[in-house]
Amino acid sequence: MFASLWRLRRFIWPYRIRLLSGIIAFGVARFFEAMVPFLTAVSINRMSEGNYQLTWPVAGIVTAVTLRYIVVTYARYAVRRVGLNVAFDLRQALYADLQQQGGEFFNQHTIGDMMTRAVADIALVQRLISMGTILLVILIYATIFGFAFMLYFSPFLTLLLLPPMPFVFWYAQYSSLKMGIASKDVQDRLSDLGAHVQENLSGIRTIQAMVQEDNEIARFSKTNQAYADAFFNQAKINSAMAAWMPSLAAICSLTILSYGGYQVINGTMPVGDFVAFFMFVNMVVQPFRVAGFIVNLFQRAAVASDRLFEVMDLEPEIRDKPTGDTPEFIAGDIRIKNLSYCYPDTSTKVLDDITLHIRQGETVAIMGRVGAGKTTLLKQIVRLIDPQDKQILIDGHDVKSFPLSQIRAQIALVPQDPFLFAEPLKDNLTYDEPNRALDEIWAAATSADLRTTIEEFPERLETLVGERGVTLSGGQKQRATLARGLIRHAPVLLLDDCFSAVDTETEEHILSELKRLRTQETTLLVSHRVSTARHADRIIVLDHGKIIESGSHESLLAAQGYYAELERVQREGSEDEALSTSRIDP
Repeated sequence: MFASLWRLRRFIWPYRIRLLSGIIAFGVARFFEAMVPFLTAVSINRMSEGNYQLTWPVAGIVTAVTLRYIVVTYARYAVRRVGLNVAFDLRQALYADLQQQGGEFFNQHTIGDMMTRAVADIALVQRLISMGTILLVILIYATIFGFAFMLYFSPFLTLLLLPPMPFVFWYAQYSSLKMGIASKDVQDRLSDLGAHVQENLSGIRTIQAMVQEDNEIARFSKTNQAYADAFFNQAKINSAMAAWMPSLAAICSLTILSYGGYQVINGTMPVGDFVAFFMFVNMVVQPFRVAGFIVNLFQRAAVASDRLFEVMDLEPEIRDKPTGDTPEFIAGDIRIKNLSYCYPDTSTKVLDDITLHIRQGETVAIMGRVGAGKTTLLKQIVRLIDPQDKQILIDGHDVKSFPLSQIRAQIALVPQDPFLFAEPLKDNLTYDEPNRALDEIWAAATSADLRTTIEEFPERLETLVGERGVTLSGGQKQRATLARGLIRHAPVLLLDDCFSAVDTETEEHILSELKRLRTQETTLLVSHRVSTARHADRIIVLDHGKIIESGSHESLLAAQGYYAELERVQREGSEDEALSTSRIDP
């Protein structure tokens, strides 16, 4: 488990000089602290001999205390600053790694769990460096200086303190193992708690709409209780350690009082030496009182490091290995050759031997039942899911030979789930390039039939849309994400069923704008509506991952297949709806 702490050295290495200076400063501070009992012994021995010339011992004590204060202040600042810097770098590294992970990773790990690792686990590592390092260094220096001066004053009395030490180390190791298991359980339960809260608050409207507040409170109580139980178990181990160490300290003090007092009475040990020896015993024993706390810090930080490196060690699902021989700008010719795909842990083919050529400037509609593979096909083109080598060619080059940043910058995907950040509407529309001209923003909003809506908002483009665009309707969110895609003027535009929440009149306006703006650019649009697909140059129908129909609107109607049947059902449904509406009294 402690191997993960050793791996933190690459994050500590850039700050090694500051950390080392802090550690050395603590040693200097402990030396000044040790001089206080030493000079105290000199003063007491002089007074016991009738010599009251104490000027230089007292001045030495004042100087030692002052210098210790200055050095300790610097040492604590240096070490704690290193802890903050390491935590900052760890958080940056973890966040960067999360940005590279694909959909399968986030299917297996909850957002709440990742937040716990990014916040609570890194905080434990920071606490270890900022506090644990200080306590450990103080313990080591106190032991070195304390025993050195104790041997100077009374070697035999010092040897009497050694027998309990093996038991101290054995107990620390035993408790460390138990603390490690308990700490991992605490962090896992904390992740469960974070995931539960994140999921619950994300779905709060569904919970309230279905009157499930009491059930959710009961479910949360179970998760909360599991965390509390795990934390209580860890606290019991820590409390036992905290109770044992003072007991050992008391035994050491009793030994000194018994034998040391006997030596003072017999005159074999000066009173000043006995007082100083007792002070040095406290210097050595005092850090051992918090030995349990130190073990707790190390164990919890080790578990936290394990959890952090568990994520950071994962290879990105999508490898970015450009060949360097691809064009700088994508034209938009797409060839798909014998493309098949199965999602992990399944044997069912979502895509089955798809072969398709989409020419530059062509608009192709993709239709099919739910689960036919439409979205999966678009994701493979933009490499959110990786195809096999040379199954998808862009302008004659394997899509995997392009830099990943170029593919995703020049192939714009508008997903079916419209996601907006809790930022002003303007920042959402210009997410890829915040410095876009205002005229460009309004042009994209007009093409997406969003301009009128924006002008009705009191703050217009500065309107805050709330988390995930909660203040907007479904249709407004879809049009906002569509405008975000259109503003990029990408050579290839992939529209994944992004008209489902808009009415037919709005849809007609947007489609006419697409036709006007994208005469030379390639467009693929997924839809369940024939009214949308009929505007395309070509229509592809998928079923169970296979292409079952391909052609224009008119040719597919004439073929009397799936598309023609879908057109008939949707047309009759529209007629029934219109007839029903006309019968409503004004």
